[in-house]
Amino acid sequence: MNKAIITVVGKDTVGIIARVCTYLAENHVNILDISQTIVQEYFNMMMIVDVNGAEKPFEEMVGDLEKLGEDIGVRIHCQREEIFTAMHRI
Repeated sequence: MNKAIITVVGKDTVGIIARVCTYLAENHVNILDISQTIVQEYFNMMMIVDVNGAEKPFEEMVGDLEKLGEDIGVRIHCQREEIFTAMHRI
């Protein structure tokens, strides 16, 4: 399985989850796990996804998600699981 970690952070607005999940579904990316919370008016979401079925190259999806984040007023960061794990290892 080829996993990636997606984080979404920003001011809470209607439709953040819907827009991100719609993009992923349209690009055949399966959501394996998802956690989201709102602290006061700030939205935070972390997703673990399987990108094996993705039709686009990973780097293109990263760019698309960053652009989507700009469009909806949040920051979306996507990286491969092994990079995320290596960066957060103590």
